[in-house]
Amino acid sequence: RLSTKYPNPTTALVHHNTFELLIATVLSAQSTDKRVNIVTAQFFPQYNTPEKLLSLGLDRFKHLIQTVGLYQTKAKNVFALCQLLVDKHQSQVPSNRDALEALPGVGRKTANVVLSNAFAIPAFAVDTHVFRVTKRLGLTKGKNPLAVEHDIMQLIPENLWSEAHHYFIFHGRETCKAIKPKCAECVLVDICPSKQV
Repeated sequence: RLSTKYPNPTTALVHHNTFELLIATVLSAQSTDKRVNIVTAQFFPQYNTPEKLLSLGLDRFKHLIQTVGLYQTKAKNVFALCQLLVDKHQSQVPSNRDALEALPGVGRKTANVVLSNAFAIPAFAVDTHVFRVTKRLGLTKGKNPLAVEHDIMQLIPENLWSEAHHYFIFHGRETCKAIKPKCAECVLVDICPSKQV
């Protein structure tokens, strides 16, 4: 049902290469994709590689991303991440989880987003929308994102993990909202144990 409602889902983060996707995803923690897209539009056209972003300078970068939550910490992480990409990965974003998660500011969720969207490696990222929607639907009782990730990966075929991640995100943004879920409009209302109608 969600695949019909949200055909051809993909990340809402605007990017033109794997490096841009990685940076946008790091910046998206504690912030909205919409806000991140506004911010990254200011520098991605010119500064779309680790070397170019480093040439921007940390202070100027901080100024450009100051409307994103936790921008001071994120700026430091992004610059440390860029330096590691240059020094250890020939300026390329690595395509394996361990190397990604070793980068500053990159946790499991960010690694999953990059693996699935940039490298087509099956992964299921759990953000706040996915966490909320899957729990409301009774698909998991996981108390943290990792537990939810493991539960959903047991329920959904591996080849659908990436798409399912997007379905739950879109559903969380548009219908199964945190404060006032639109249960009357929900395509899953008849099977939802948390419906409010």
